[in-house]
Amino acid sequence: MSQATRILLSLIVGLIIGVGAAALAPDRAQGAIGWVQPIGTAWLNGLRMTIVPLVVSLLITGIGQTAAIARASTLATRTILLFIALLWLSSALGAILTPTLLAWFPLPADSAAALRDTFSAAKPVGDIPPFADFLVAMVPTNPLASAAHDDFLPLIVFTTVFAFAVTRLPEGPRDTLLAFFQALADAMLVVINWVLLLAPIGVLALAYVVGAKTGTAAVGALFHYILIIAGVGALLSLLAYPLALIGGRVPLGMFARATAPSQAVAISTQSSLASLPAMLRGVEKVGLPVSTSGVVLPMAVAIFRFTGPCMNVGVAIYIAHVFGIHLGPAQYAAGIAAAAITTMGAVSLPGQISYVSSIAPIAIAMGVPIEPLALLVAVETMPDLVRTIGNVTMNVAVTTVVSERIGGTRSEADELLDHGA
Repeated sequence: MSQATRILLSLIVGLIIGVGAAALAPDRAQGAIGWVQPIGTAWLNGLRMTIVPLVVSLLITGIGQTAAIARASTLATRTILLFIALLWLSSALGAILTPTLLAWFPLPADSAAALRDTFSAAKPVGDIPPFADFLVAMVPTNPLASAAHDDFLPLIVFTTVFAFAVTRLPEGPRDTLLAFFQALADAMLVVINWVLLLAPIGVLALAYVVGAKTGTAAVGALFHYILIIAGVGALLSLLAYPLALIGGRVPLGMFARATAPSQAVAISTQSSLASLPAMLRGVEKVGLPVSTSGVVLPMAVAIFRFTGPCMNVGVAIYIAHVFGIHLGPAQYAAGIAAAAITTMGAVSLPGQISYVSSIAPIAIAMGVPIEPLALLVAVETMPDLVRTIGNVTMNVAVTTVVSERIGGTRSEADELLDHGA
Protein backbone atom coordinates (compact mmCIF):
# COMPACT_ATOMS: atom_id res chain seq x y z
CA MET A 1 0.00 0.00 0.00
CA SER A 2 1.43 3.38 -0.98
CA GLN A 3 2.16 6.05 1.58
CA ALA A 4 -0.53 8.33 0.11
CA THR A 5 -3.11 5.53 0.37
CA ARG A 6 -2.22 4.83 4.01
CA ILE A 7 -2.58 8.51 4.88
CA LEU A 8 -5.93 8.77 3.08
CA LEU A 9 -7.25 5.67 4.83
CA SER A 10 -6.12 7.09 8.17
CA LEU A 11 -8.12 10.23 7.42
CA ILE A 12 -11.24 8.23 6.60
CA VAL A 13 -10.92 5.95 9.63
CA GLY A 14 -10.26 8.89 11.95
CA LEU A 15 -13.30 10.78 10.68
CA ILE A 16 -15.52 7.69 11.07
CA ILE A 17 -14.33 7.06 14.63
CA GLY A 18 -14.71 10.71 15.58
CA VAL A 19 -18.19 11.09 14.09
CA GLY A 20 -19.33 7.77 15.57
CA ALA A 21 -17.96 8.55 19.02
CA ALA A 22 -19.61 11.99 19.01
CA ALA A 23 -22.95 10.39 18.08
CA LEU A 24 -22.82 7.52 20.60
CA ALA A 25 -21.06 9.13 23.57
CA PRO A 26 -20.66 12.89 23.06
CA ASP A 27 -19.13 13.63 26.47
CA ARG A 28 -16.51 10.90 26.24
CA ALA A 29 -15.73 11.83 22.63
CA GLN A 30 -15.08 15.44 23.64
CA GLY A 31 -13.03 14.35 26.64
CA ALA A 32 -10.81 12.18 24.46
CA ILE A 33 -9.90 15.19 22.30
CA GLY A 34 -7.57 16.46 25.02
CA TRP A 35 -5.61 13.21 24.81
CA VAL A 36 -5.69 12.73 21.04
CA GLN A 37 -5.09 16.26 19.75
CA PRO A 38 -1.53 16.54 21.17
CA ILE A 39 -0.56 13.49 19.10
CA GLY A 40 -1.56 15.24 15.88
CA THR A 41 0.08 18.48 17.01
CA ALA A 42 3.34 16.71 17.82
CA TRP A 43 3.34 15.08 14.38
CA LEU A 44 2.77 18.46 12.73
CA ASN A 45 5.65 19.94 14.74
CA GLY A 46 7.82 17.11 13.45
CA LEU A 47 7.09 18.29 9.92
CA ARG A 48 7.62 21.94 10.79
CA MET A 49 11.07 21.42 12.30
CA THR A 50 12.48 20.36 8.91
CA ILE A 51 11.04 23.18 6.81
CA VAL A 52 13.71 25.88 7.17
CA PRO A 53 16.80 23.70 6.57
CA LEU A 54 15.03 21.73 3.85
CA VAL A 55 13.81 24.77 1.92
CA VAL A 56 17.17 26.57 2.19
CA SER A 57 19.23 23.57 1.10
CA LEU A 58 16.88 22.58 -1.73
CA LEU A 59 16.75 26.13 -3.06
CA ILE A 60 20.54 26.44 -3.10
CA THR A 61 21.09 23.06 -4.76
CA GLY A 62 18.22 23.63 -7.19
CA ILE A 63 19.62 26.96 -8.35
CA GLY A 64 23.10 25.47 -8.53
CA GLN A 65 21.95 22.58 -10.72
CA THR A 66 19.91 24.90 -12.93
CA ALA A 67 22.87 27.24 -13.37
CA ALA A 68 25.07 24.29 -14.32
CA ILE A 69 22.62 23.31 -17.07
CA ALA A 70 22.33 26.92 -18.24
CA ARG A 71 26.11 27.21 -18.61
CA ALA A 72 26.10 24.34 -21.10
CA SER A 73 24.70 26.34 -24.04
CA THR A 74 22.60 29.26 -25.18
CA LEU A 75 19.70 26.89 -25.87
CA ALA A 76 19.66 25.76 -22.24
CA THR A 77 19.89 29.31 -20.92
CA ARG A 78 16.99 30.57 -23.02
CA THR A 79 14.90 27.53 -22.19
CA ILE A 80 15.44 28.00 -18.46
CA LEU A 81 14.51 31.68 -18.74
CA LEU A 82 11.27 30.58 -20.41
CA PHE A 83 10.66 28.11 -17.56
CA ILE A 84 11.19 30.84 -14.96
CA ALA A 85 8.86 33.27 -16.73
CA LEU A 86 6.12 30.63 -16.90
CA LEU A 87 6.55 29.71 -13.22
CA TRP A 88 6.05 33.34 -12.21
CA LEU A 89 3.05 33.54 -14.54
CA SER A 90 1.62 30.39 -12.95
CA SER A 91 2.06 31.85 -9.47
CA ALA A 92 0.43 35.17 -10.37
CA LEU A 93 -2.50 33.52 -12.15
CA GLY A 94 -3.02 31.16 -9.21
CA ALA A 95 -3.26 34.17 -6.89
CA ILE A 96 -5.92 35.65 -9.18
CA LEU A 97 -7.89 32.52 -10.02
CA THR A 98 -8.19 31.00 -6.52
CA PRO A 99 -10.02 33.93 -4.88
CA THR A 100 -12.14 34.22 -8.03
CA LEU A 101 -13.28 30.60 -7.73
CA LEU A 102 -13.85 31.05 -4.00
CA ALA A 103 -16.03 34.09 -4.72
CA TRP A 104 -18.06 32.11 -7.25
CA PHE A 105 -18.21 28.90 -5.17
CA PRO A 106 -17.67 29.91 -1.52
CA LEU A 107 -17.16 27.37 1.20
CA PRO A 108 -20.41 26.82 3.13
CA ALA A 109 -20.37 28.62 6.45
CA ASP A 110 -20.88 25.47 8.53
CA SER A 111 -18.00 23.69 6.79
CA ALA A 112 -15.69 26.67 7.28
CA ALA A 113 -16.64 26.81 10.94
CA ALA A 114 -15.92 23.10 11.21
CA LEU A 115 -12.32 23.51 10.06
CA ARG A 116 -11.80 26.63 12.15
CA ASP A 117 -13.05 24.83 15.25
CA THR A 118 -10.70 21.94 14.58
CA PHE A 119 -7.69 24.25 14.44
CA SER A 120 -8.94 26.75 16.99
CA ALA A 121 -5.41 27.22 18.39
CA ALA A 122 -4.03 28.20 14.99
CA LYS A 123 -3.29 31.87 14.53
CA PRO A 124 -1.93 33.94 11.66
CA VAL A 125 1.87 33.77 11.57
CA GLY A 126 4.63 35.98 10.34
CA ASP A 127 4.84 39.74 10.25
CA ILE A 128 3.62 41.12 6.93
CA PRO A 129 4.52 44.81 6.63
CA PRO A 130 2.41 47.48 4.95
CA PHE A 131 2.72 47.43 1.18
CA ALA A 132 4.73 50.68 1.21
CA ASP A 133 7.42 48.92 3.28
CA PHE A 134 7.18 45.64 1.41
CA LEU A 135 10.26 46.01 -0.79
CA VAL A 136 12.38 47.15 2.15
CA ALA A 137 11.17 44.26 4.31
CA MET A 138 12.13 41.74 1.62
CA VAL A 139 15.83 42.40 2.28
CA PRO A 140 16.74 40.86 5.65
CA THR A 141 19.18 42.56 8.00
CA ASN A 142 19.75 39.21 9.74
CA PRO A 143 18.95 36.02 7.78
CA LEU A 144 19.31 33.88 10.91
CA ALA A 145 16.73 36.00 12.71
CA SER A 146 14.43 35.66 9.70
CA ALA A 147 14.75 31.87 9.90
CA ALA A 148 14.18 31.87 13.68
CA HIS A 149 11.04 34.00 13.40
CA ASP A 150 9.60 32.21 10.33
CA ASP A 151 9.98 35.33 8.16
CA PHE A 152 10.18 33.22 5.05
CA LEU A 153 10.13 35.80 2.30
CA PRO A 154 13.28 37.65 3.47
CA LEU A 155 14.89 34.26 4.09
CA ILE A 156 14.04 33.11 0.55
CA VAL A 157 15.40 36.34 -0.92
CA PHE A 158 18.70 35.94 0.96
CA THR A 159 18.95 32.25 0.05
CA THR A 160 18.33 33.00 -3.62
CA VAL A 161 21.02 35.71 -3.69
CA PHE A 162 23.41 33.43 -1.81
CA ALA A 163 22.73 30.56 -4.22
CA PHE A 164 23.50 32.70 -7.26
CA ALA A 165 26.67 33.93 -5.52
CA VAL A 166 27.72 30.31 -5.02
CA THR A 167 27.36 29.68 -8.75
CA ARG A 168 29.94 32.43 -9.43
CA LEU A 169 32.62 30.84 -7.26
CA PRO A 170 35.52 28.83 -8.73
CA GLU A 171 34.71 25.19 -9.35
CA GLY A 172 36.33 23.81 -6.19
CA PRO A 173 34.62 26.01 -3.57
CA ARG A 174 31.36 25.94 -5.57
CA ASP A 175 31.24 22.14 -5.62
CA THR A 176 32.14 21.98 -1.93
CA LEU A 177 29.27 24.27 -0.91
CA LEU A 178 26.79 22.56 -3.21
CA ALA A 179 27.84 19.16 -1.88
CA PHE A 180 27.34 20.41 1.70
CA PHE A 181 23.84 21.70 1.04
CA GLN A 182 22.98 18.57 -0.97
CA ALA A 183 24.03 16.46 2.03
CA LEU A 184 21.96 18.70 4.31
CA ALA A 185 18.94 18.29 2.03
CA ASP A 186 19.42 14.52 1.93
CA ALA A 187 19.61 14.37 5.73
CA MET A 188 16.43 16.45 6.06
CA LEU A 189 14.69 14.16 3.59
CA VAL A 190 15.61 11.18 5.76
CA VAL A 191 14.16 12.95 8.80
CA ILE A 192 10.97 13.97 7.03
CA ASN A 193 10.53 10.41 5.70
CA TRP A 194 10.74 9.20 9.28
CA VAL A 195 8.09 11.72 10.24
CA LEU A 196 5.91 10.65 7.32
CA LEU A 197 6.13 7.05 8.46
CA LEU A 198 4.14 8.25 11.47
CA ALA A 199 1.70 10.16 9.25
CA PRO A 200 -1.11 7.58 9.58
CA ILE A 201 -1.01 8.07 13.37
CA GLY A 202 -0.86 11.87 13.19
CA VAL A 203 -3.57 12.14 10.54
CA LEU A 204 -5.76 9.61 12.38
CA ALA A 205 -5.52 11.75 15.51
CA LEU A 206 -6.29 14.99 13.67
CA ALA A 207 -9.15 13.37 11.76
CA TYR A 208 -10.65 12.07 15.01
CA VAL A 209 -10.62 15.60 16.42
CA VAL A 210 -12.32 16.87 13.24
CA GLY A 211 -15.00 14.21 13.39
CA ALA A 212 -15.62 14.53 17.12
CA LYS A 213 -15.85 18.34 17.02
CA THR A 214 -17.75 18.90 13.80
CA GLY A 215 -19.40 15.67 12.70
CA THR A 216 -19.74 15.38 8.95
CA ALA A 217 -19.53 19.12 8.23
CA ALA A 218 -15.76 18.98 7.72
CA VAL A 219 -16.17 16.31 5.03
CA GLY A 220 -17.88 18.88 2.84
CA ALA A 221 -15.00 21.28 3.44
CA LEU A 222 -12.47 18.69 2.30
CA PHE A 223 -14.42 17.98 -0.88
CA HIS A 224 -14.71 21.71 -1.52
CA TYR A 225 -10.96 22.09 -1.05
CA ILE A 226 -10.24 19.33 -3.57
CA LEU A 227 -12.55 20.86 -6.16
CA ILE A 228 -11.14 24.39 -5.80
CA ILE A 229 -7.44 23.47 -5.82
CA ALA A 230 -7.81 20.83 -8.54
CA GLY A 231 -9.89 23.33 -10.50
CA VAL A 232 -7.13 25.95 -10.33
CA GLY A 233 -4.59 23.46 -11.66
CA ALA A 234 -6.90 22.14 -14.38
CA LEU A 235 -7.88 25.59 -15.65
CA LEU A 236 -4.31 26.85 -15.81
CA SER A 237 -3.18 23.63 -17.49
CA LEU A 238 -5.44 24.56 -20.40
CA LEU A 239 -2.99 27.39 -21.16
CA ALA A 240 -0.76 24.74 -22.70
CA TYR A 241 -3.05 24.52 -25.74
CA PRO A 242 -2.98 28.19 -26.82
CA LEU A 243 0.73 28.27 -25.93
CA ALA A 244 1.42 25.42 -28.34
CA LEU A 245 -0.85 26.98 -30.97
CA ILE A 246 0.52 30.52 -30.80
CA GLY A 247 4.04 29.98 -29.53
CA GLY A 248 4.76 26.60 -31.10
CA ARG A 249 2.52 26.94 -34.18
CA VAL A 250 1.06 23.47 -33.62
CA PRO A 251 -2.65 23.02 -34.52
CA LEU A 252 -4.83 22.29 -31.50
CA GLY A 253 -6.01 18.92 -32.80
CA MET A 254 -2.47 17.76 -33.51
CA PHE A 255 -1.29 18.95 -30.10
CA ALA A 256 -4.17 17.18 -28.32
CA ARG A 257 -3.37 13.91 -30.12
CA ALA A 258 0.33 14.28 -29.34
CA THR A 259 -0.23 14.81 -25.61
CA ALA A 260 -3.01 12.25 -25.05
CA PRO A 261 -0.69 9.20 -24.59
CA SER A 262 1.54 11.01 -22.07
CA GLN A 263 -1.54 12.25 -20.21
CA ALA A 264 -2.78 8.67 -19.99
CA VAL A 265 0.55 7.57 -18.52
CA ALA A 266 0.42 10.49 -16.07
CA ILE A 267 -3.04 9.41 -14.90
CA SER A 268 -1.90 5.83 -14.29
CA THR A 269 1.48 6.63 -12.69
CA GLN A 270 1.16 10.20 -11.31
CA SER A 271 4.76 10.67 -12.45
CA SER A 272 6.14 13.14 -14.99
CA LEU A 273 9.31 11.10 -15.27
CA ALA A 274 7.38 7.95 -16.15
CA SER A 275 5.55 9.96 -18.83
CA LEU A 276 8.78 11.11 -20.48
CA PRO A 277 8.96 8.34 -23.14
CA ALA A 278 5.35 9.04 -24.17
CA MET A 279 6.10 12.77 -24.33
CA LEU A 280 9.10 12.14 -26.58
CA ARG A 281 6.99 10.02 -28.93
CA GLY A 282 4.29 12.69 -28.94
CA VAL A 283 6.58 15.55 -29.98
CA GLU A 284 8.09 13.30 -32.62
CA LYS A 285 4.62 12.93 -34.16
CA VAL A 286 4.30 16.72 -34.18
CA GLY A 287 7.50 16.85 -36.19
CA LEU A 288 9.87 18.41 -33.67
CA PRO A 289 13.56 17.59 -34.12
CA VAL A 290 15.04 15.14 -31.63
CA SER A 291 18.00 17.48 -31.22
CA THR A 292 15.64 19.90 -29.45
CA SER A 293 13.03 17.66 -27.81
CA GLY A 294 15.69 15.26 -26.53
CA VAL A 295 17.12 18.13 -24.51
CA VAL A 296 14.14 20.29 -23.56
CA LEU A 297 11.80 17.55 -22.32
CA PRO A 298 14.31 15.98 -19.89
CA MET A 299 15.12 19.49 -18.63
CA ALA A 300 11.42 20.20 -18.17
CA VAL A 301 10.87 16.97 -16.25
CA ALA A 302 13.84 17.77 -14.01
CA ILE A 303 13.29 21.45 -13.15
CA PHE A 304 9.94 22.67 -14.48
CA ARG A 305 6.59 22.17 -12.71
CA PHE A 306 4.08 24.64 -14.15
CA THR A 307 1.17 23.68 -11.90
CA GLY A 308 3.25 23.88 -8.72
CA PRO A 309 3.18 27.66 -8.07
CA CYS A 310 -0.49 28.20 -8.95
CA MET A 311 -1.80 25.31 -6.86
CA ASN A 312 0.58 25.90 -3.95
CA VAL A 313 -0.34 29.55 -3.58
CA GLY A 314 -3.96 28.47 -4.06
CA VAL A 315 -3.73 26.25 -0.96
CA ALA A 316 -2.46 29.15 1.15
CA ILE A 317 -5.24 31.41 -0.14
CA TYR A 318 -7.81 28.69 0.58
CA ILE A 319 -6.65 28.40 4.20
CA ALA A 320 -6.87 32.17 4.55
CA HIS A 321 -10.43 31.95 3.19
CA VAL A 322 -11.35 29.32 5.79
CA PHE A 323 -9.96 31.41 8.66
CA GLY A 324 -11.47 34.64 7.37
CA ILE A 325 -8.04 36.28 6.97
CA HIS A 326 -8.04 39.32 4.71
CA LEU A 327 -5.10 39.23 2.30
CA GLY A 328 -3.83 42.58 1.09
CA PRO A 329 -1.47 43.42 -1.79
CA ALA A 330 1.63 42.74 0.35
CA GLN A 331 0.40 39.27 1.29
CA TYR A 332 -0.41 38.38 -2.30
CA ALA A 333 2.95 39.69 -3.48
CA ALA A 334 4.72 37.66 -0.79
CA GLY A 335 2.82 34.51 -1.75
CA ILE A 336 3.45 34.93 -5.48
CA ALA A 337 7.18 35.43 -4.95
CA ALA A 338 7.51 32.56 -2.48
CA ALA A 339 5.56 30.17 -4.72
CA ALA A 340 7.54 30.99 -7.86
CA ILE A 341 10.96 30.81 -6.20
CA THR A 342 10.55 27.75 -3.97
CA THR A 343 9.24 25.66 -6.88
CA MET A 344 12.76 25.56 -8.32
CA GLY A 345 13.97 23.68 -5.25
CA ALA A 346 11.14 21.22 -4.70
CA VAL A 347 10.50 19.73 -8.12
CA SER A 348 12.14 16.36 -7.53
CA LEU A 349 10.50 15.57 -4.19
CA PRO A 350 7.81 12.97 -3.50
CA GLY A 351 4.27 14.35 -3.31
CA GLN A 352 3.79 14.43 0.48
CA ILE A 353 7.22 16.00 1.06
CA SER A 354 6.86 18.64 -1.64
CA TYR A 355 3.37 19.48 -0.38
CA VAL A 356 4.66 20.47 3.04
CA SER A 357 8.03 21.94 2.03
CA SER A 358 6.52 24.01 -0.81
CA ILE A 359 3.28 25.27 0.72
CA ALA A 360 4.38 25.96 4.30
CA PRO A 361 6.86 28.72 3.29
CA ILE A 362 4.18 30.33 1.11
CA ALA A 363 1.59 30.24 3.88
CA ILE A 364 4.04 31.60 6.45
CA ALA A 365 5.17 34.36 4.07
CA MET A 366 1.50 35.37 3.66
CA GLY A 367 0.78 35.24 7.39
CA VAL A 368 -1.53 32.22 7.04
CA PRO A 369 -1.68 29.34 9.60
CA ILE A 370 -0.05 26.11 8.43
CA GLU A 371 -1.74 23.73 10.90
CA PRO A 372 -4.45 22.70 8.36
CA LEU A 373 -1.72 21.38 6.03
CA ALA A 374 -1.37 18.35 8.28
CA LEU A 375 -4.96 17.40 7.46
CA LEU A 376 -5.11 18.60 3.86
CA VAL A 377 -2.06 16.54 2.87
CA ALA A 378 -4.23 13.45 3.37
CA VAL A 379 -6.51 14.43 0.44
CA GLU A 380 -3.72 15.56 -1.87
CA THR A 381 -4.07 12.49 -4.12
CA MET A 382 -6.64 14.03 -6.49
CA PRO A 383 -5.00 17.49 -6.73
CA ASP A 384 -1.65 15.75 -7.25
CA LEU A 385 -3.11 13.86 -10.21
CA VAL A 386 -4.16 17.18 -11.75
CA ARG A 387 -0.69 18.57 -11.06
CA THR A 388 0.96 15.73 -12.97
CA ILE A 389 -1.37 15.89 -15.97
CA GLY A 390 -0.94 19.65 -16.19
CA ASN A 391 2.84 19.43 -15.92
CA VAL A 392 3.07 16.81 -18.64
CA THR A 393 0.84 18.82 -20.99
CA MET A 394 2.77 22.05 -20.38
CA ASN A 395 6.10 20.27 -20.83
CA VAL A 396 5.09 19.27 -24.35
CA ALA A 397 3.77 22.77 -25.08
CA VAL A 398 6.99 24.42 -23.92
CA THR A 399 8.99 22.06 -26.10
CA THR A 400 7.05 23.18 -29.17
CA VAL A 401 7.73 26.83 -28.27
CA VAL A 402 11.45 26.23 -27.78
CA SER A 403 11.66 24.37 -31.08
CA GLU A 404 9.78 27.08 -32.99
CA ARG A 405 10.92 30.29 -31.27
CA ILE A 406 14.24 29.56 -29.60
CA GLY A 407 15.72 26.72 -31.60
CA GLY A 408 19.33 25.81 -31.17
CA THR A 409 21.95 24.09 -33.22
CA ARG A 410 22.47 20.36 -33.25
CA SER A 411 25.93 20.79 -31.77
CA GLU A 412 24.44 22.70 -28.82
CA ALA A 413 21.92 19.94 -28.22
CA ASP A 414 24.59 17.25 -28.40
CA GLU A 415 26.71 19.21 -25.94
CA LEU A 416 23.80 19.44 -23.53
CA LEU A 417 23.17 15.72 -23.78
CA ASP A 418 26.85 15.10 -23.05
CA HIS A 419 26.46 17.16 -19.87
CA GLY A 420 23.60 14.93 -18.73
CA ALA A 421 20.79 17.48 -19.16
